[in-house]
Amino acid sequence: MPHIERPRRQILSVSTLVAVAAPAAALAQTLPTLPIPDYRPPAASHEQSANNIHIWSRPAPVPVVLAVSPTGSDSADGSPARPFATIARAQAAVRRLNTDHDVTVRLGDGIYRLDAPLRFTAADGGQNGFTVRWEAAAGAHPVLSGGTPVSGWTLADVKRGIWTAAIPRGADPRQLWVDGHMAARASVRAPRSAFTFHEWGLDITDPAWRFLADLPDQHRAEVESTGWFTDRHAMVDRIEGTRIIMQQPGWRNNLIGFDTAARSVWGDNAALFFVNALPFLRESGQWFADPAAGKLYYKPLPGQDMHHVAVVLPRLESLMSISGSYDVPVRDLQFRGISFRHTSWLQPSGPEGYASQQSGAYLAGDVPGYPADPVRDCSWGCWPFEAMRNRFRQQPAAVQVAAASRIVFDGDEFTQLGQIAVGIGNNADANDSGIGLGAAAVEVRRSRFTDLAGGAIMVGGVTPDAHHPSRPEMAIRHVQIRDNVISTVSQAYREQAAILVTYATGTIIAHNDVSGAPYDGIDIGWGWGTNDPGGSPVYYAVSRGYYDAPGNRTYDTPTTLRDTVVTGNRVHDVKQWFPDGGAIYHLSADPGALLADNYVYDVPGGIAFYLDEGSRYVTIRNNVVSNVGVWLNLNSQDFALPSRTALDNLAQGNWFDSGKRTGTWTDYLNNRAIDNVAVAKGEWPAEARKVMDDAGVTRP
Repeated sequence: MPHIERPRRQILSVSTLVAVAAPAAALAQTLPTLPIPDYRPPAASHEQSANNIHIWSRPAPVPVVLAVSPTGSDSADGSPARPFATIARAQAAVRRLNTDHDVTVRLGDGIYRLDAPLRFTAADGGQNGFTVRWEAAAGAHPVLSGGTPVSGWTLADVKRGIWTAAIPRGADPRQLWVDGHMAARASVRAPRSAFTFHEWGLDITDPAWRFLADLPDQHRAEVESTGWFTDRHAMVDRIEGTRIIMQQPGWRNNLIGFDTAARSVWGDNAALFFVNALPFLRESGQWFADPAAGKLYYKPLPGQDMHHVAVVLPRLESLMSISGSYDVPVRDLQFRGISFRHTSWLQPSGPEGYASQQSGAYLAGDVPGYPADPVRDCSWGCWPFEAMRNRFRQQPAAVQVAAASRIVFDGDEFTQLGQIAVGIGNNADANDSGIGLGAAAVEVRRSRFTDLAGGAIMVGGVTPDAHHPSRPEMAIRHVQIRDNVISTVSQAYREQAAILVTYATGTIIAHNDVSGAPYDGIDIGWGWGTNDPGGSPVYYAVSRGYYDAPGNRTYDTPTTLRDTVVTGNRVHDVKQWFPDGGAIYHLSADPGALLADNYVYDVPGGIAFYLDEGSRYVTIRNNVVSNVGVWLNLNSQDFALPSRTALDNLAQGNWFDSGKRTGTWTDYLNNRAIDNVAVAKGEWPAEARKVMDDAGVTRP
């Protein structure tokens, strides 16, 4: 039998609430394998006196505990002595119990290898005010894995030190996890000057790179371009002489917009890589998969023993989807002490590639009115590109939450995942359920995020229903991200912030420790001011023509972005790859926004606090900044003056020991920077030291 936690009996008094003893109720509904006796409580009795009327209540329902273990059996009854074996069996049991009881599913120690992503619908959450909890058993560390171990390594090339192992034929992931860390795919970096860029692909102009025409399996080779703030991926179709002909539409989409593959804002400093061919396997720690032959190749790091190394090949593109509908959302569902591991999102390996725009949003599909010469005419925006801004897609997270409320992740681990780890209220296209947005009262707390191909947490969508919902249930409200440790993220999709919030109301990001990110630590906002009341004068300009595009409206009402609080966070060692962006970054209007009591340090040459296009109503207060290039930057878009785009911001009472302040802080824009204190190295006043000591994960 499942374990039953006996509640105390209760009595309800009209004048007072008094606890008394009463029999416990048994399960209203039972599984056939759960022989729980049927118990009917006595009819409610009444006792009347001159002063009080006492009404005897029915007993509280009995909380139920189900047990699961990798060594269990799905023919068992789910008790601690006879646990289920699979998540699916426990999920079926929960659905029979959660209408009348709190239900806790305790996962025993071990690895639960999933054949398909878990899907939690409204039927899986708590019903009628009850709560369903999935948690680690005492002392256990359960792992939900979408991967397969790889073993049986043999030395394939003694001279080059390359080893090989068998994998399932057809397996072609974008990530490989070796001893818990993401290994790099086989690649070479090339000088951009060795190629010219065209709508169809690249022309090799430097004879030293003509060897690319001899590559085997050219259809699986990839071109990656990293610029000022984008990380773009596109697949090769074939190579004919000096012409590298690319797969479409991914390549074409990577040529238009801003910071494009052909013309990065960073110029020749932008990186260009050729990826995923066996001849590129030259550096230690790199790998290559041959799906047709069913072989995996790896060149070990110094000291790695391939007879004892732990290698995991991801099979699934995501691990879990939590989604109801706007009318019937998933409610009251919690996950505690669980590790989520081993995925690989595969879309970039196809014709769409990954036309990165910013922090997990990308351009896909055919673009109407595509320019005849994209490199010449759309390397700094153009009308066809502006028409697509409200149609950007988002990278699907490994764990997805949409159309849901009162969802909690507490003390979990998200690691070895091939994309963004947790997506909350993202676009419909970023959810396996096909339903996006609509997340309220979601909490991610006391969890660990590390060794991720993408960012840690992405909140909100980027479509019109994200910033101006067509029905109120679509809005993202009151998400809390607290006391998490986030490190070594965005290792494959380097343009993704560790934490991103696009359009949401009342988000709280508090006391997290964020480090090891190529791009930003914490990003707030989306839309570059275009969807704020009255629109942006910059995007009315003929050169951009945003509002001339069908579907791009000028709104007279605010977006859902407001009342964001970013407080008590420790953000350091970010901005490791891209010069653009900030350790804590803000975009567009955010009434009531507060960035306070954060400690930002060790971002040499980078920006600590960055208020980008259209930022309004943001207060930056009582923060400590150390070892940065710019401590405060405001993109006031002075070229548009006297039009005002970023205004009504306040930076007050911050301490900094390095960096400069940039942007226009004037009465005309009502941007005020007052009472900020430059501090000599190491000479922090007591108030600043308290902020530094209190920042980061809250101590127990």
